[in-house]
Amino acid sequence: MTLDENSQDETGINLGFDYQVTKDERVFIYWYNKLVTTLAGEKAKKFLRQINGLADDDEQLVMARFTGNFKRGNERK
Repeated sequence: MTLDENSQDETGINLGFDYQVTKDERVFIYWYNKLVTTLAGEKAKKFLRQINGLADDDEQLVMARFTGNFKRGNERK
């Protein structure tokens, strides 16, 4: 998945998330190119199942949920 500064969800808000999957099935989730969480094991598998086949805006919401506490006013640039 490629994310640029113009990526937006359906509300028009740029959430800024991206992810990378490693060979050992760990998932790194980035927010504006900063690593915010690493998923491994069952949590990584659950993430990949949920994100599979989603549109970019829906992927953004799933990544926000898996990082925890985003969308509650504590996100910083």
